[in-house]
Amino acid sequence: MESRISELQQRFENALAGWLPGEGILPARLHEAMRYSALNGGKRIRPVLTYATGMALGVPLERLDGPACAVELIHVYSLIHDDLPAMDDDDLRRGKPTCHKAYDEATAILAGDAMQALAFQILACDPTMVDDPRARLRMIEHLARASGSRGMVGGQAIDLSFEGQTPDIAQLENMHIHKTGALIRASVMLGFNSCPGVEEPLAARLDCFAKSIGLAFQIRDDILDVEGDTQTLGKTQGADQALGKATYPAIIGLEASKQQARELVDRALDSLKDLDEGADLLRWIARYIIERIH
Repeated sequence: MESRISELQQRFENALAGWLPGEGILPARLHEAMRYSALNGGKRIRPVLTYATGMALGVPLERLDGPACAVELIHVYSLIHDDLPAMDDDDLRRGKPTCHKAYDEATAILAGDAMQALAFQILACDPTMVDDPRARLRMIEHLARASGSRGMVGGQAIDLSFEGQTPDIAQLENMHIHKTGALIRASVMLGFNSCPGVEEPLAARLDCFAKSIGLAFQIRDDILDVEGDTQTLGKTQGADQALGKATYPAIIGLEASKQQARELVDRALDSLKDLDEGADLLRWIARYIIERIH
């Protein structure tokens, strides 16, 4: 499976590089910053989830390139803004200086804004995507909702409101469902909507899968902030603790956090029980989420 993941990651990198404006196109500094951040490595969990979901339903890979690029552009834009001094004030991202450190704050803000717009341009215009306009509209709706105040941006706002406070576990879960989980759920639904005509009950099962691994992913991030090291993580280890961020280990302890992540992955795998071996890549990703070291 790891070799298949690598193939999909490379396919994605090529597709994304093709959509991003070239560094020589005006305004050159802005486009350089966009490429610096978007092509700066990363696990590419979200686009791989889009590919894996589509593959489980028999969708050709070329139909999935656009949706995969769109969801990752939203993710990268969120990271650029999340790293800004007004937010988490981070100096490292994926082992390199964050966008505002490599360039400046204004350029970083504009690079994120431009990526958000490009994501929806892709979903609207990509000629290789699904032909059904209703399916495209559903994709745009899913990604818009997952990105906005009732999704990722709302989760970021909740996160900021918790600084210096100790939320209970229900409040923490709600924050992560929005901040991290919404885009992961959108990644899966973009793959699902690339195959019109699939029965709706399958959408509910896939959404349960995505919701479960989305929360498990964030819990594992919280664990790695405690157990990891800066070089392996590619970002500053202990940053959440230093900022007094609300995390699972801080509220329920390290071992309880690990147990909850395992239970969530078990729930995710159970939601795929009616799918054949075509969904094995989704199963592999679910297990990888709680085993990863960065």
